[in-house]
Amino acid sequence: MTVLVLGLTLWWSAHLTKRLAPALRASLTERLGDRSNGVFALAILASVVLMVIGYRGAETSYLWTKTAALVGINNLLVLLGFYMFAASGAKLRVTRFIRHPQLVGFSLWALAHILVNGDIVSLMLFAGLLTWAVFEMVIITAQDGPYEPPAPAPVRKEVTGIIAALGLFAIVAGIHIWLGYNPFGG
Repeated sequence: MTVLVLGLTLWWSAHLTKRLAPALRASLTERLGDRSNGVFALAILASVVLMVIGYRGAETSYLWTKTAALVGINNLLVLLGFYMFAASGAKLRVTRFIRHPQLVGFSLWALAHILVNGDIVSLMLFAGLLTWAVFEMVIITAQDGPYEPPAPAPVRKEVTGIIAALGLFAIVAGIHIWLGYNPFGG
């Protein structure tokens, strides 16, 4: 469990340094130049490795079991999360109403995994990531001021965003099946 907590702590720290410790981030950038981005990317990669190792190695107990309904809700939330990621990069129409589509998508992904897993270790991991995403949205909103929505994307981009989300969902589902975790409940 300690390794999981270390991974979450490193994730939070690496992501929040820019917003909560801008002087530290600026001094690193001044000393390392563009390589400072690599330092933070490595820290984030290390945090993911620690979270995976900690998650897979931790003993757990279940608070609830997954049901067919939870599996369906999970898949819908993950698909919506992937759409939000596509919307963020392509500035799709939903970004006129949602200021932080990538963080909203990440939050939906984390919430989906809380619902479908039901064990203490999953709750700890995914609630820790969900809390980070919500905290990040609050901080960014407070620091950046009023939201200026982008112009509406053309319909062609909307269709491309939906196709990209469906394609990513299919790839991730295939990887889950390959790893032995059928996302469709089988």
